[in-house]
Order: sequence, then C-alpha cells, then structure tokens
Amino acid sequence: MLYIKARISILLKIKVLLKMNFHEEDNKNQLNTHKTHNLQTYLYTPTLNHQALKDRKVLKLRIPIVNIIGSPLTALPLNDQIKTILEWASNYESKVVCVANVHMLVEAYLCSEFSLVLKHADLVTPDGMPLVWMMKLMGVNTQNRVAGMDILLSLFQLAPQRNVSVFFLGSQEVILQKIKVKLEQEFPHLKIAGMEPLPFPPLTPTKDEVIIQKINTSGAGVVIVSLGCPKQEYWMDQHKGKIKAVMIGLGGAFPVFVGIQKRAPFWMRNLGLEWFYRLIQEPQRLWRRYWNTIPLFLWLALRQFLNSVFLIRRVRIQVERRQSLNDIDLR
Repeated sequence: MLYIKARISILLKIKVLLKMNFHEEDNKNQLNTHKTHNLQTYLYTPTLNHQALKDRKVLKLRIPIVNIIGSPLTALPLNDQIKTILEWASNYESKVVCVANVHMLVEAYLCSEFSLVLKHADLVTPDGMPLVWMMKLMGVNTQNRVAGMDILLSLFQLAPQRNVSVFFLGSQEVILQKIKVKLEQEFPHLKIAGMEPLPFPPLTPTKDEVIIQKINTSGAGVVIVSLGCPKQEYWMDQHKGKIKAVMIGLGGAFPVFVGIQKRAPFWMRNLGLEWFYRLIQEPQRLWRRYWNTIPLFLWLALRQFLNSVFLIRRVRIQVERRQSLNDIDLR
C-alpha cells in the first residue's frame, strides 16, 4: 500500500510539472508558488486536492492559462472563449480581452510594463498558429486558434442571441461607417450600441470621462477597441473597472472585415503563414516588425521548450530514485 500511494503521488506531481512552464530565472519562484497552492497549477492537475477544491469553490470559476515566453495565454478553445465573453457581456462585467500574436508576446517580453497589462487581462487569446503550436507542446492538446477575425464574426453572429449590443471604439470614421453598412447587410439582428472614432493624441481627462459615460449609458455589453497594439491594450487596462462591458482589442480586424485588406487563405492560416501574406500586402510597414520579433520569438520558444524537456528528465530521475527507496522500504 505504501508503494501504491507513493507511486500515485509521484505521478500526480509529474503531471503537474509537465503542465507548468519554467523560466530559467523563475524556476525557484514558480516552484515556491506551486507549493503555496497556485490555482493555475491546480487546473492542470487531473485530480484536485482538497485545498484546490476549496479555492475553486471560493472563486467559482477559474480560467486555465499556460505561460508562453513569460506571458499568460488562455488555454480554452475558441467556442469556450466566445461563450465566456458573452456570459460576461450579458452581466455587463468590466473585463479585458487581449488578442495576442507573436509580436505582442515579444513586446511583453521586452517591456515589463506591457507584460503587466497582459497579466492583468481576463483573457489573452492565441491569435496565430505559432502560439497554438507552442501551447500544444506545453500540454494543451485541445487548443485551437482564437484569432481576432474569428472572435469578431462569432460575436456578430451570437451576440443577438444573448441580447448583447456592441460598441465600436477607435479606428476612423470612414471605416466605422463601412462596418455599419456591412453589418446591416450581413448581421441585421446585431444591436450597435454606438460608434466612436478616437484621435491619435491622448484624450484629456474631461473627454475621456465623456467617452466612458457614453459607453456605459449606451447599454453595450461588448466594446471593440481599435487603436493598434499596444495602445489599445494600455487603454483597456486603464479603463478596467470604469467601463461596464467586455473590452476586446481588435484593431487589425476592422480593415479586413470591410475589405480594405484581404485575409490570408485558410491553408496559409493553418500552416502559420498569415504573417507572410500580410507582409506581401504591407511590406514597408511590417518588414521591420517581423524582423525584430519573429527570430527572437523562435529563440525564446525553443529555449522554453528545451527547459521543459530537461525538467521532465530531472523529474524522471527523481521518480526512479523514489521508486528504488520505496522498494527497499517494502523489503
């Protein structure tokens, strides 16, 4: 019996460790966090212990995340993330949803202030196949892509069923009018709570308060923010708790939705080549961004994966040693 109990305990610890991600500098800190009953670890544990169950009862719902090069990504499929957004929107909860790609995660890695914005967000969706592939390597086998355009179209289709209205904030007046016309044609049942373009200079406190009141009095459950990364993410983070709606940063989706820019074919998106398709369309604007982010992301992702592999080996060695000790004790 002692051997069986020890074996079960060791296997559970292995599964927990396999789901966790360890930075070289943060190994000790994350291990300490694990010992103090970190909820993120519990969610990946097949059998929850009593402390985890107690914490889950207090929080009622905890969204699973996985760490990729230092940033938390929501480990839920597209449909589940859309359901979560609509549930929050139905209750007018102030939430922040960041749609993350390789560029955003590298920016967060290089800027600690922006990294905190992602860590404070309620959902950080994996927009881009490289992030999905990395999440699967970290153990989230059921993860699929949660792209900005897919979120946008899903909300347009499902929001009327939950009686959720949508407010469009940012972009240009011309683009917003094109969105309105297209929505009236393709999604006539969608309720548009309002549309408000924002200037590039920062708003004064007075004008900012006017925007907040306009959104809150519109009855919007979802606010789609189009200011570009990272400006829109900073804006949403600063207005969490002030705006009573789910804020989603989808700056790049507006031009694609109205046809100003073309979306990559499905086969290119599925192979992780959408960045190349966008580069062909806007080489002067994007080449420097991709040059500064893609190689760095590949290196950081490779290092994280290798660290995970080495961790697994160390755990296996510890398991073998524990088994040997248990065999000796049983004798």
